[in-house]
Amino acid sequence: MTIPEEIIERAHRGKATKEDAIALLDVNPFELYTLADNLRKEAVGDTVTYVTNRNIYITNMCKGHCGFCGFREEKGYILTIEEILEQVGQAEKAGAVEICIQGGYLPQLDLEFYNEIVKSIHTNYPNMTIHGFSPMEIHYASSLSKTPIEDAFSELKKSGLGTLTGTSAEILVDRVRKIICEDKITTDQWIETIKASHRVGLRTNATIMYGHVETWEERFDHILTIRDIQEETGAFTELITMPFMPYNNSVGEEMLRSGKFMTTGMEDLKMIAIARVLLNKHVDNLQACWVKLGKKLAHVALSCGANDLGGTLMEDQITLASGGANGEYLSPEELEWIIKSAGRKPMLRNALYEEI
Repeated sequence: MTIPEEIIERAHRGKATKEDAIALLDVNPFELYTLADNLRKEAVGDTVTYVTNRNIYITNMCKGHCGFCGFREEKGYILTIEEILEQVGQAEKAGAVEICIQGGYLPQLDLEFYNEIVKSIHTNYPNMTIHGFSPMEIHYASSLSKTPIEDAFSELKKSGLGTLTGTSAEILVDRVRKIICEDKITTDQWIETIKASHRVGLRTNATIMYGHVETWEERFDHILTIRDIQEETGAFTELITMPFMPYNNSVGEEMLRSGKFMTTGMEDLKMIAIARVLLNKHVDNLQACWVKLGKKLAHVALSCGANDLGGTLMEDQITLASGGANGEYLSPEELEWIIKSAGRKPMLRNALYEEI
C-alpha cells in the first residue's frame, strides 16, 4: 500500500491525524521513512545535533514500584553536595557542557535539597548547563514541602536549573499507567506539572517509552497529547522515543514469558517516522537514542525522521539496569563520524538546541 496523497498533504501542513497514523502502519515502510525524512529536511535541514553531557545519579534508591524499572534499590546511597560537585568537575574536565541530574522518588529528596544541588552546581560551574529532574520528582517534592508546583519550578529556575526533563511520561494513558506504574503521577498530573514548568519559563524535552503493554493507538494518543501541549506552550525542545528494555523488571519478565521480546528495528523506525509525521510544524527535533537503539539503528534512524543523536552520556545506569547492552558512553568523535557517514552535518548543541 502506498501513502494516500491526502495524508502526505496533511503531514506537510502539520495537520496529520490519529487516523492517518494508524493508516501509515500498513503502508510500504520505506515510503513512510522517505516521507518522514522529507519532513525532517523541511523542518531542520541536514544538520544532526548531539550534546556532550554526563548523567549524575544522586541516588540509586526509589520508593516507587514501577513494573518497567530495574533501578530501585531499597538500601543504597544518596550523594552529598560535595560528591555531586566532584562528578560535575570530572565532567567539565572531560568536555561536557551539560549535566543531567537523575533522582528518585524518595521522602529524603525534598525541594530544599534539589534547590541546594542546583544552586551549588550553578555557583561553582556557572558555564555548565543543568538539565535535570522529572515532573514526577518535582510534583512529589513540592507536595512534601506543601509548595505550589509553579512556585517550586520558579525556585529551581532561580537557583540555576536550565531545563527540566520530560521523563516519567512513559505512556500518557491511564490504562497503561495503572499496569506499569500505578503509584506514579497520573496522565493529568503529568500534563499539569509539565505545563506549570513551561509557564514559569522552563523548557523541557518530551519522552515516550513504548513497547510493553500499550497499543499503537495509545502511542499515538501520547504523541498527540505532546502536540496539544506544544500548541499551548511552545516549550518542548524535542521528542525522545525510547523502546522498552524488558530485562530485570516485572513487566518485562511477564512479556518474555508470553513469548514477546523487545521491539524490532522496523518497529523502532516506524515509531520515529510516524512521530515526525504527527509532530511536523510542532516539535522540530526528534532524537534517535543510541543507548536504547544501538549505534547502527540510530544511524539508520537519521534517514527515517530523526535529527539528533542525544548525548555522550558518560553513564546511563537506568538503561544498564534494565538490560541495555549498548554501553554508557559514546565519544564526540564517534558521534560526529556516525553523523557524517549518514551524509549530514554534525552540530554540538546545548539542551535548548543552541549551537555550542
